Amino acid sequence: MRQRIAFESIMLIAVVASLTFGYQKPNFAGEWTMDQARSFGLQPNEKQAIKVAHANDQIDFEVHVTLPAGEYTVKDSYVVDGKEREFTPQGAKGPVANAKGKRTANWLPNGRGIAVNEETVTETPKGPQTTKIVRRWTISPQGELVLDNYIDTASVSFETKRIFTKQ
Repeated sequence: MRQRIAFESIMLIAVVASLTFGYQKPNFAGEWTMDQARSFGLQPNEKQAIKVAHANDQIDFEVHVTLPAGEYTVKDSYVVDGKEREFTPQGAKGPVANAKGKRTANWLPNGRGIAVNEETVTETPKGPQTTKIVRRWTISPQGELVLDNYIDTASVSFETKRIFTKQ
């Protein structure tokens, strides 16, 4: 009887340990180029490249966007710890005027990626406009960086998906 209890205890510890430590969080670090043919919700002829530095729960990145009308780079960062933080929304020409935001970044279950929830408020002549965005960063089984964005405003909701290959 004691051997059975000892065996069951060891098995229980092994199962709990495998659930707790059985997955490894993805590392998004690297230089990535967007596969335009498999991405959607973007402007025609839009090209993107993203450079990511990732250490522990800190993710810093630069998105370089190329359009027929010109190029720009957006720099941003996430701290993936579940805490709400204020941030300054960024646009093609830098910080978005009269806008402020709050965001929370969390690890997805089983280390599949991250989910970032953002809410921005922009003061306009017609009053404040609120935008809510959910961003999901994952690494596909093929080793691609997949960025899903779900955007909701008072007048429209839409989704974008960008698939990047590592350089």
